[in-house]
Amino acid sequence: MSAIRLLVLGAVRQHGRAHGYQVRNDLEFWGAHEWSNAKPGSIYHALKQMAKQGLLRVHEIAPSTAGGPPRTEYEMTDAGQEEFLRLLREALTAWDEKLDVLSSGVGFIVALERAEAVALLKERVRGMEGWRSSVTEYYTPEEGPESLGHIGEIMNLWVASADFGAEWTQGLIRRIEGGAYTFAGEGEPQITVLEQGEENPYATGAAHPGDRE
Repeated sequence: MSAIRLLVLGAVRQHGRAHGYQVRNDLEFWGAHEWSNAKPGSIYHALKQMAKQGLLRVHEIAPSTAGGPPRTEYEMTDAGQEEFLRLLREALTAWDEKLDVLSSGVGFIVALERAEAVALLKERVRGMEGWRSSVTEYYTPEEGPESLGHIGEIMNLWVASADFGAEWTQGLIRRIEGGAYTFAGEGEPQITVLEQGEENPYATGAAHPGDRE
């Protein structure tokens, strides 16, 4: 899966209603432009595509007194909420995806109930353990990668990745089970978005022409 749809839907969801520059600003504030494909062109394309697909509702807002074109704001539909949760659950369980997918999932994990988040992460661990087992049918870590020639280094990388991934995920599970963070249904959720007009210290460029204040 691509992380960009989850990131964009999640950003709109946290605002309730947002224009494209707000979404871009939030993703840059989270550093997503560094660890994912959340670049300006991809963000605006995702917004327009998901609006066409009925996942986002479009609102045309009159331009400000400074002039310029109308500003387009986006609001999540019921179908968009379902897609957001589907992508979030997939991101937390899909052990064979790129790191940006997991990072996106962890960024929105508190949108789920605590018990479900733990269950999804445990499913992730089982997937990684199964992958490790399939690798070690052909490669014995105790014998070292040299036993298979330089190709053994690939197997060694896979086993090390599975071990680290499972260890990291189990650590997160322990913290969540220990009461860390505020999950859905437990109180006021933690929302990290920039307020209207708040300066973004990580911004990389000017506003999109269609998103004038």
